[in-house]
Amino acid sequence: MLAFRRIFSVVFAAIVAIAASRLAMDVFFADGTDWVDFVRIFLCASTAAWIAWGAALGIGGLIGRRMKTPPRASLSESGQAARTAILIPVYNEDPRATFSSAAAMAHSLAKTPHAGLFDIAILSDSRDPEVIADEEQWFLGLHAEMPQGIGAFYRRRSDNTGKKAGNIGDFVRRHGAKYTYMLILDADSLMEGETIVEMLRRMEAEPRLGLLQTLPKIIASKTWFARALQFSASLFSPIFTRGLARMQGNEGPFWGHNAMVRTVAFAESCGLPALTGAPPFGGHILSHDYVEAALLTRQGWIVRVDADLEGSYEEGPQNAIDYAKRDRRWCQGNLQHIRLLTAPGLHGWNRFTFFQGVMAYLSSPLWMAFIAASIVAPLFAPAIDYFPSPYLPAIFPRAQTALAVTLLVGVGGLLIGPKLLIALRSGVTGEARRFGGFFRVLFSTLAEIIWSSLLAPITLMYQSRSVLQVIFGMDGGWPSSDREGQSLRYGQAFAASWWIVLTGIIMMVGAWTLAPDLFWWLTPIAVPQILSPFLIAASSSPKSGRIAFAIGLFRTPEEQKRPPIMLERDAVLARWQEKPAIDRDAYLVGEQKDAAETAYSAF
Repeated sequence: MLAFRRIFSVVFAAIVAIAASRLAMDVFFADGTDWVDFVRIFLCASTAAWIAWGAALGIGGLIGRRMKTPPRASLSESGQAARTAILIPVYNEDPRATFSSAAAMAHSLAKTPHAGLFDIAILSDSRDPEVIADEEQWFLGLHAEMPQGIGAFYRRRSDNTGKKAGNIGDFVRRHGAKYTYMLILDADSLMEGETIVEMLRRMEAEPRLGLLQTLPKIIASKTWFARALQFSASLFSPIFTRGLARMQGNEGPFWGHNAMVRTVAFAESCGLPALTGAPPFGGHILSHDYVEAALLTRQGWIVRVDADLEGSYEEGPQNAIDYAKRDRRWCQGNLQHIRLLTAPGLHGWNRFTFFQGVMAYLSSPLWMAFIAASIVAPLFAPAIDYFPSPYLPAIFPRAQTALAVTLLVGVGGLLIGPKLLIALRSGVTGEARRFGGFFRVLFSTLAEIIWSSLLAPITLMYQSRSVLQVIFGMDGGWPSSDREGQSLRYGQAFAASWWIVLTGIIMMVGAWTLAPDLFWWLTPIAVPQILSPFLIAASSSPKSGRIAFAIGLFRTPEEQKRPPIMLERDAVLARWQEKPAIDRDAYLVGEQKDAAETAYSAF
């Protein structure tokens, strides 16, 4: 069945690519045949196949029987053999936000019968002296919050070689033998205690399960941009993830956080050497997570994503610029995977997964190349010959508007069709009630489609620039994340997107001059690019988020009814608000001194 799903999806994408090529041939060859037309056909087929592949995942999640709940083991029989370290790597993050989430997860675990199986370890790679000082202070607040039986530890590396992957690898080498499992989180991760325990039960029930990935839902979104992303992750992502799980089977993904790994599997499989040569294609692997998943399956371990696991959360960027900065690192990491496509011993599906990750970014410059080729195509078109034969009547070029519309509608349908079907499905199944009702879901879905259509040409430009930067040898590094975000002024937005505005203007002028028939067809792409400073700035303000909330847009179940773990974190933050950062010297007295100093020095 797994092979059938994979073959069906590949064939579906191929059929769409062939159909798009056939329509494109009829449209592009209408004024004669030249080499630019063949380039356009190739680019059209490549991008159509990529869009069809994404649609196949959505369709795979919509159809078929409900996935069975995996087997669960009794932890009472496992005892201390199931000891688990909760790892929270940080790098110049806001320690108050991160440590309050850690405290909330500890309190949530304390409400389960298995709290004694867990320790929390903060693994710092921070380099900013002020952030480091804050981390040490707020760790005392975390230590004071810890329930009985759950340990809390803090360790900062003096050498942050390998970034996050190196930090976790260092923990495995030094302390991995103490723990059967590790729950790997991000600095902005938040998980219900019951979810963590459920993951542990599933790991115990399947001895070959090396990694269990959850689907983190986005929370704490304050702006229009972030709320649209949050809604999409809450309504659409579970269906696409279900399709992904059905497609990948036991060769599933690792997204780098909110996942539990078997320590011995990780230790024997996931050592990551630096790639030869200088960055961006050499050096430490930035998108290490997919590589680690491939290495686990190479050693015979199961890697699985369970889309039914609730209670897994993360925070997202609050504006398009912060999103683009994070995406730049992912782009470089994914393009590094080109060098791993021929790595020995990897499963064929893992190689295909690497290829998908590469295409996720190459598709943007391919789209831009297609647009550019379409604008300049009339310059290379052969002269029109109305009388190719003296014995036949004149032959005039045929208008191919209907075929062009068919091609456009087909591509658009693949992009928005799965979203509309997911929204309709939520009404049929009753899932929409968790979002505030079916009409609110439908309204938000239509708004999200319109918004993502406006944002897509801007994202396309940022991704295209990222790809070109990597190709020309520019290393993006590993910048720290600004998850709190900020409201962008219009001047800041223009400074970050002026070149996108210029591209949109050049596109419109070029189309008007060289290919007038394309002018109106390109307005849905060029106009959002010209307006990009306004769209970026307006969607980054908290006021825009409040307006969306007030009119019922982008509501999620977590806003309709706040999950217990979020209420727990609110309570921790409220206590810390009343009592700011603890003075270390005043806190470290008596028994508290012994316990806290042990927590500092143990790692």
